[in-house]
Amino acid sequence: MEPGRGALVFAPVGGTLREATTSAIRYWERARVVYNLVLALIVLGEFVAAWPHARARLTLDLGQWVFLLAVMANVVYCAAYPVDVFAQLSGFRLIWLRLRWLLLLVGLVFAAILARYASITLVDGGV
Repeated sequence: MEPGRGALVFAPVGGTLREATTSAIRYWERARVVYNLVLALIVLGEFVAAWPHARARLTLDLGQWVFLLAVMANVVYCAAYPVDVFAQLSGFRLIWLRLRWLLLLVGLVFAAILARYASITLVDGGV
C-alpha cells in the first residue's frame, strides 16, 4: 500500500461523542428541510394530478392522515443519527464524512417512493 493512501479511508478513532453528535445534528437537520420539501412536493403533485377528483377527498380525516404520515416520515428520518454517530466514532470517520450524503440520497428515494404510494392511496380514497 502506498504511504498515506490508507489514511484517506481509515483513520484512528478521532473526536468525541459530543463532536460526532454535534456534527450529525448540524448535517442532518439542514438536510431535513430538503427531505420534507421533496416529500411535500410529491404529495402536492399527486394531489394536483388527481384534481378535480381529489377535491372531494379534502376532509379533516385526510388532513389528519397526512399529518400522521409526515410525523412518521420525520421519526424514520431520525434513524440516520445513530448510523452517522457510530460511523464518525469509527476508524472510517474521514471517508464517512465525505460519503454520508449517500445515506441521505438512499433514504430520500425510499421515502419518496413511500410518499408517492401513500399519496395515491389517500387521494383515491384508500383510507
